[in-house]
Amino acid sequence: MLLKGKNILLGITGSIAAYKAAPLVRLLVKEGADVKVVMTPLAKEFITPLTLATLAKNPILVDFFNPENGDWNSHVDLGMWADLYLIAPATANTIGKMAHGVADNLLLTSYLSAKCPVMVAPAMDLDMYQHPTTQNNIKILKEFGNIIIEAATGELASGLSGKGRMEEPEKILDAIQSFFANQQKLSGKTVLVTSGPTYEPIDPVRFIGNRSSGKMGYALAIDLATRGAEVIFITGPTRQLPSHPNISVHKVTSASEMFEVTTQNFPNCQAAILAAAVSDFAPKHFTNEKIKRKGNQLTLDLEPTKDIAKELGSKKTKDQVLIGFALETHNEVANAKQKIESKNLDFIVLNSTNDDGAGFEVDTNKISIIHRSGEIIAFDLKSKQDVAKDIVDELVKTMGIA
Repeated sequence: MLLKGKNILLGITGSIAAYKAAPLVRLLVKEGADVKVVMTPLAKEFITPLTLATLAKNPILVDFFNPENGDWNSHVDLGMWADLYLIAPATANTIGKMAHGVADNLLLTSYLSAKCPVMVAPAMDLDMYQHPTTQNNIKILKEFGNIIIEAATGELASGLSGKGRMEEPEKILDAIQSFFANQQKLSGKTVLVTSGPTYEPIDPVRFIGNRSSGKMGYALAIDLATRGAEVIFITGPTRQLPSHPNISVHKVTSASEMFEVTTQNFPNCQAAILAAAVSDFAPKHFTNEKIKRKGNQLTLDLEPTKDIAKELGSKKTKDQVLIGFALETHNEVANAKQKIESKNLDFIVLNSTNDDGAGFEVDTNKISIIHRSGEIIAFDLKSKQDVAKDIVDELVKTMGIA
């Protein structure tokens, strides 16, 4: 039983789909999990705590304390106890509160305190599910690293038919088992990830940079950490940094800084994924004072930056895996294959500026993975979270992990 010894905290919100929590709890317990249930006050209107307590073999938690004896239900302790926090069903209301830090019940305070991975199974009517606000809140939760179990399509409580049904308990169980199976695969492994742009200073107020948002590197770090890897995350200037117990963040600005931190840490890693958009050139001279406009032209002398991928490729051992990225505008495959050879990569992730929805400053990407053997695996346009899963899946295979 894959869930034997696992502590699962199940959060139930006020949805008609709460009735599915009973068979879900039964399945989890049958597979060996220790289950504790926390409910919102409204959830009690849809399914009784007595039913769930009988199935879970644990008291049901609703309030912050027991009004009869004053016993405190610590949201901090719950978050530390759990190996996984599953919120199923998750209403639009609760998803919105989770996305924006509202903590007005025990379920939500436990969410904000949780140190474990969080899995969310939405349940609502189709119009609520499709509403831009709900979709944006789900996107925010994904960016936090939460795992979303997509709503199913079918008949809804309103009598309408469409997407919004909470997924069936058996499929949720499959997702949980798959999660723990994947989580264990990279346990004990250290993976380095570079992310974001680099800024090469011209004077105190100007720099040469690019439009990389760091979203791809962020998604990779979260997916790797979720699978148990210790992640060394080296990032240029970006707005969002991953927060996970398995991720150590190293902030840099320039290509030279990224080179130093990356080369220092690489010997202690089993793999590296170089997702950063590192500047190829930097100003030869830095001016201490702001450059004033003089005439109609300004000439900058540029010099090549140190090639991080090539340096790591020259140093990597037979037990290390090195993955590069290539954003190309023309001759995409030929240029990517050339980089594999010149930088001694195990495989390269290719994306093109010619593909709509791929590249910088977007939430999606369309990639091909090209191996040293010449094998090419092409993927459809996906969210960067799903692209990260594809890349990490390929890393796991390349590392020879079953």
